[in-house]
Amino acid sequence: MTDAWANSGLDLHLPIDPRRKAASLEDAVRTAIRDGRLATGTRLPASRSLARDLGIARNSVAEAYSRLVAEGWLEARVGSGTSVADRTFVPTVGAQPSAERTLRLDLRGGVPDVSGFPRTAWAAAVRTALAAAPATALGYQDLRGVESARVALAGYLARARGVWVTPDDVVIAPGFGGVLRLVARALVTRGARRIAVEEYGHALHREVLLDAGLQTVPLPVDDEGAAVHLLDDLDVDAVLLTPAHQFPTGVALSAARRTSVVRWAEHTGAIVIEDDYDGEFRFDRRAIGALQALAPQHVVYAGTASKALAPAIGLGWGVLPGELAAPVLEQHRLAGAATDAVTELALAAFIDAGGYDRTVRASRLRYRARREHADEVLRERMPAARLTGMAAGLQSLLELPEGVAESEVAARAADLGLHWEGLRAYRVESAELSDTHPPAMVLGFGAPPESRFAEAIDVAVTAIAGAQGVAAA
Repeated sequence: MTDAWANSGLDLHLPIDPRRKAASLEDAVRTAIRDGRLATGTRLPASRSLARDLGIARNSVAEAYSRLVAEGWLEARVGSGTSVADRTFVPTVGAQPSAERTLRLDLRGGVPDVSGFPRTAWAAAVRTALAAAPATALGYQDLRGVESARVALAGYLARARGVWVTPDDVVIAPGFGGVLRLVARALVTRGARRIAVEEYGHALHREVLLDAGLQTVPLPVDDEGAAVHLLDDLDVDAVLLTPAHQFPTGVALSAARRTSVVRWAEHTGAIVIEDDYDGEFRFDRRAIGALQALAPQHVVYAGTASKALAPAIGLGWGVLPGELAAPVLEQHRLAGAATDAVTELALAAFIDAGGYDRTVRASRLRYRARREHADEVLRERMPAARLTGMAAGLQSLLELPEGVAESEVAARAADLGLHWEGLRAYRVESAELSDTHPPAMVLGFGAPPESRFAEAIDVAVTAIAGAQGVAAA
């Protein structure tokens, strides 16, 4: 590497007027700084390099830099070159500041605590993976994903979740939503038209299914999970379930219903999509194993690193029945959205070194402590409200005192700076379903950092008390 190349700085798009080169360069740099395109601390190219890029004399660049330094737009340090000075400017273009209020606390369900991300261990895994990776590992990869990542995931899923899997069964995609999109489109190419979904769940997942061309048909959810015994009467080709820990009600699919849905799939040839997004987080006893093990040829097992590690990892995985492998991979090819191979290599190294297991155990302990804290505070200060569902996962339902409305609690929470949602925010809109579940808030344990969780619970109790006062008035 030559010194000239190393010190050349960034490529810059700066319009230059050939009739006034130095002056127009000054104007272009000032505008770029005001607009935010050149952020504070950005190192500019050396005058020789920029002059060559712009096709102007080096003296013109040096003159422009000198004036901008004198005006305070740039700063020049010996040995460090020229960079954008630390000043505050109001952008002249781009989005205007949002009028929407900022909520400083968050108790939404399904949001992980990213403050616990194992930065040091993950950085070590990245270094290990890159040091060991052959050059071929940095090229175009198998549509299923990097082989070492699929081997590591297959071993982990078999050991920790009881999944029947070989590395060839695994496909890696951008998050759970990426896996769901590929599977849904593959089902449509095979003639599927309708898919059952749980009455409560992620609206985005339902949108992904609709976008793929599938009509969604809601299944009621009760204390035994989704009412899968109704599938025979719904004329659907597939069903999407969260059997280990229903999102967001927090119940598990009962043993009888697990058997029922498997028999239905075997009898009809339908496909079950198992969303196991927080299946590792059981607090009171050993986690419930994957449904997929009961019928590997009829169940797509899908998981993600977003909850155990962080959404920024951006990886999800599916374990595919043999008959779905080819159509899913074809959809993967057509989507043209391969995952980051370096991140896959790092995930493999992280799993192999035991980092994934250690992180899951640490998160499990942290979320368990938070649930226990919330339960204790509620019993003491709001006994008319109660946590329901299993002691597991990233959230539980908090059933509200009689007469208290979810919308009123959510509004009061927002006034106090807390982002909090009621159960009905997750519900399928359908006139065919009777809404029999009592009013409840979805209480997430992951979103606030450790130092803010107790404060968030205090604000939640205050919001319920205020709504209770309205109900009593």
